[in-house]
Amino acid sequence: MITHLTNTIMAESTMACFRRVPWYSKNTWQFGRFLKNAWNKEPVITVSCGIGLLACLLPALSPLTKYTGMMNRAIPYNYPVPVRDDGNMPDVPAHPRDPQGKNLDWLKNL
Repeated sequence: MITHLTNTIMAESTMACFRRVPWYSKNTWQFGRFLKNAWNKEPVITVSCGIGLLACLLPALSPLTKYTGMMNRAIPYNYPVPVRDDGNMPDVPAHPRDPQGKNLDWLKNL
């Protein structure tokens, strides 16, 4: 009788090893419990932390980030000093508004 009971307990404990929940399920449950606790104790601080996290994450997810990067690459950091052209400088435009470099029509159409 005792051996049968012992074998049954061992079989159940062995089967329990195969029914483990994945690690991410346990961590998600613990994180949810933490958020519920934090919300119950300090809702203002919880909301401010959430807004702070969103403020850090949203710029990376925003489509405007793409266009900001494109504008920063297209617009030079150092602007050329206007030089009076005497005809011997082929790389200097005759007038500062002369088209030179990449086409920036995409910037005008934003």
